[in-house]
Amino acid sequence: MNPTRVVAFGGGHGLSASLRALRHCVPGLDLDITAVVTVGDDGGSSGRLRAERGGLPPGDLRQALVALAGDHPATRRSAALFQHRFAAAAPPPVPGAPAGGAGDPLAGHAVGNLLLHGLTELLGDPVAALDHAGAMLGAVGRVLPMSRQPVGIEARVRGVDPARPDEVRTVRGQHQVAVTAGTVESLRLTPAAPGACAEAVTAVRAADWLIFGPGSWYTSVLPHLLVPGLADAIVSSPARRLVTLNLVAEKETSGLSLPEHLDTLRRYLPELKVDLVLADCTAVGDPAAVERAAESLGARLVLAPVAVTDGTPRHDPAALGAALVPVLGADR
Repeated sequence: MNPTRVVAFGGGHGLSASLRALRHCVPGLDLDITAVVTVGDDGGSSGRLRAERGGLPPGDLRQALVALAGDHPATRRSAALFQHRFAAAAPPPVPGAPAGGAGDPLAGHAVGNLLLHGLTELLGDPVAALDHAGAMLGAVGRVLPMSRQPVGIEARVRGVDPARPDEVRTVRGQHQVAVTAGTVESLRLTPAAPGACAEAVTAVRAADWLIFGPGSWYTSVLPHLLVPGLADAIVSSPARRLVTLNLVAEKETSGLSLPEHLDTLRRYLPELKVDLVLADCTAVGDPAAVERAAESLGARLVLAPVAVTDGTPRHDPAALGAALVPVLGADR
């Protein structure tokens, strides 16, 4: 029997949680996992590498690889190395020697970011670099960028300045959009129509399930719907589609209810049809409102306890995996 082919979309911690949950499904299900990752990051180590050397920002790609890393002790150590960040160098012991700290070019960089950048330069292709890094980590799935070219993220935001609540400004850059005050009214990529990664399109067209979320809605989830080739593949794929909702609003989605999260999917890809919406039973608020929004996309709402139990707004990979097993294992 062929494995169930699952493609998960996102970036950062939300996608990592989804991938770790899928890992928890593997003992009970035979899954073929592909992660399709946003390439708009312009902050931190990724932003520095992107600005100084070009190429794809590696941070979200690295996080996805680590989430899929194998369980052998050697691969776990490699995964820890990928996540290791260089601290600022200690002050020079000899007066007059070059100082570290603010001028330290390695400070703040994750080893995995540098390695992915180096592999891309060596192999001449980011997909080849990701496949090689996946082999180094014993990854139980494949990580692909949504596009081979980095993108910019821009949003029209109302109320950035609290003193001018009705003024709409353009906020540029994934990091600035993620931390913006105010209400995001529209989102776009630059360039407006980036080319889709061909391998990602192939995976989407062959998938049994497409999974969106959890994650930063405007900067990690919706950008996939704005890549024309990827959007076309998502709409035309024979796969079933599942949306995992966030537990709380983030800064970029302040004031956006869970039903409105679902409404934005239809706004940016009107042809999108969804089969299931998965939400935490305690975070959902009014289930009736979320259920109506799900039905507007053609979906059924599934409630399950998928949050960690310490009260922090994080998905528990084991609990999320337990909720996904009966869904992904259901007969098509």
